[in-house]
Parts: sequence; C-alpha cells; structure tokens
Amino acid sequence: MTTGHVNIEPALTALAAALHGEGPAVELSAAADGQPAVRLVEAPGFEDAAVVVRTSGSTGTPKATVLTVEALAASSVGTALALKGEGQWLLALPVEYVAGVQVLVRSLFAGTRPWAMDLSAGFTPEAFTAGALELTDKVRFTSLVPTQLQRLLDSPSADTLAALRRFNGILLGGAPASPELLAAARDAGVRVVTTYGAAETCGGCVYDGVPLDGVVVKLAEDGRILLGGDTLAAGYLDAPGPASEAFFVQDGVRWYRSNDLGSLNAEGNLTVLGRADDVIITGGVKVSAAQVQAELEKFDGVLAAFVAGVPSAEWGQAVAAYVAVAEPGEGSGAAPRGISRAGLAADWRRALGVLAPKTVATAAELMMLPNGKPDRLAMIAQLHALHQGK
Repeated sequence: MTTGHVNIEPALTALAAALHGEGPAVELSAAADGQPAVRLVEAPGFEDAAVVVRTSGSTGTPKATVLTVEALAASSVGTALALKGEGQWLLALPVEYVAGVQVLVRSLFAGTRPWAMDLSAGFTPEAFTAGALELTDKVRFTSLVPTQLQRLLDSPSADTLAALRRFNGILLGGAPASPELLAAARDAGVRVVTTYGAAETCGGCVYDGVPLDGVVVKLAEDGRILLGGDTLAAGYLDAPGPASEAFFVQDGVRWYRSNDLGSLNAEGNLTVLGRADDVIITGGVKVSAAQVQAELEKFDGVLAAFVAGVPSAEWGQAVAAYVAVAEPGEGSGAAPRGISRAGLAADWRRALGVLAPKTVATAAELMMLPNGKPDRLAMIAQLHALHQGK
C-alpha cells in the first residue's frame, strides 16, 4: 500500500552538499503543498555551517540556530550508539524544526533512504500507519512528540499498533511525556526512548536521562540544566545581545544554558523537573505551574492542561489554566455530562485551595505549535484576555 508522501530529494541533495562542505548551509521549511522548501543560507563568521534551524518560538521570537557539520556528525554517531544501530527513518515531524531535519541528517550519515509523510493535512494515525508500511529496512526508527504518540496509542486500528511495534526505537521529545503515556507505550510493546535537548544542541542529546556520547550535563547554581560537548550549536545568526548569553565558556568547556530545571543522580542521569520560569507568585505564595498542571490532569475529564501566571491587580499574578476537556464518553477518563468551566473551577477550589486556578479556559485540545509543542504564548494571551487583570 502506498501513501501520500513528500518529495524530499531536493532537501536531501542540498543537505548532502552542506554536510560534505560543498555548499552553503541549508534551512528547510514546509511549503503550502507540504513539500520541503530549501533555502540556501550564507553564514559568515560560522565555519563549517551546515544547517540553520529555528528555535520553536514557544517562549518568544524564534532564533536562527547554526549547526555545524561536526556537531551534526557527533549527534548522529551518539544517536546510533544509543539506539544500538543505524536504520531507515520515517519522517513524521515538520522539517523546519530540529527534530524533523535531524531525521534527514541521520539518514544521510547512515546511508539509508528516509520516507517522509505528507503533513500538509495534519498528522493522523492512518497516514502514519501507511507511511510505516513503506519502510523496507529491517531496522526502523522515527521521532514523535507526545501528542502524536498518544493519538497513535488511542487509535482503534490494530494495524496502527502493529506499525508502532515494528520500530526498533521511537524517539519521543519536544515536550514532557507523562508517566501514564510512557507506561501505556510499554504495555503495548512499543519501544520508546525519551529525549531531552534543544535546537542549540542539535536536538535531543540526553536519551532516557543519559547524555549521548560526547555530551556533558551539569546544573547551574540556580538549578538550570547546562548542556555542553560535541553537539553544541555554533551560535545564532544575526542575534546580538541577550541571545548570545545562552552560550558561555567555563573551565575550557563551552556550554548552553537552558531554561529548564533538573536534577542529577549519583550516576549522572538527568531528570527534567520543569521550566525555570514556571514559578507563579500569587498573593506572596510561590506556586509551581508544573505542579498545578499535574494536579489538574488527575481530574476525570481533563485530557491535558497548561498552567501559567497572568497579571492580577489583586494577587500580583493569578494562577490561570487552559484545559483540554473530554467530551462525554471520550477516552478513559470521560468528562461527566454537563461539564462546565465553572464546575471545573469549583471542583478545583475545593480540592486544591490556593493552588486552584482563578481563571480557566476550556477547549477540545491545547493550542499547539506545528512541531507539537504547546503554544505557550497563544494560550497565555488568551488567559490574560479572559482574566482581564482582575
């Protein structure tokens, strides 16, 4: 069976030239018809620049990140070692983001032929299943975000589950994966590897808490995760000022300062605890947005939640929540009939006290960026407008 896919030959040709030092750096984006658009980028001042990729923009203006041949090669080698082999990849993510372009880069280093899904009409279990069946190598990989994996596991089709089980490894990143999702994948016999990283580290550089070969991790005094080593980006194009502060050199090692908090165990394995800016000070009380989110998602009928602080004349900041709510009969934790925003807020006030959101927006799903990350800025703007500064 064949499926809709995109012609990635021009993208692969341009990337191959850049990786061999025979052409300028490449920036990929998706055209209206879903085909990858190739832009050749001159990167003066950056030696061996191969790829320019934009940061997700989930917390501000996207920055053009310069990835070198050496960093991409180190990332590909580290990934192959972590996955115990090279193989054929299914591209199921937008090529304009680092996780998507890395599928093509890893394929070029491995000498394998990737298959690219047509995402112009969105991601569906049916299209993924059909794309997976096009892979011919015995060793198969793909990269997904948690929302995609959840849709695949929720699909009633036995063919979709069989397709997931065919992959030797599924890299899962872009956003935190809940313990329930990871448990469901394990129970289904799906081999998932959680990844942590950023565009500034050639994408995921910590797999299942373990840094890739050539990657070093440590914590700053404020608990922020610092990433260094062979996969680090060269810097940003045309980004003077504060953007340059993301990179620094200490004791001869160049580091990238993330905006995430973490912890390291005795073996050096990393646990990501949440964003450094997710603390909401409301009425003089410090509240963790991640903690409130986790509590909200325990309630029946709540599929997912996003929590943030919004300006408040009374509280300084008020806890606000954008919540994806199940329709009656939908999912394992279906919402009761007649569920309302007011009803949810009342339940949370009784159960959570000061942690309860003072403003709640409900929808069928969270607002998402094309790369599968929550669109934090859009949801915060909506919550701000709803709260009206009270």
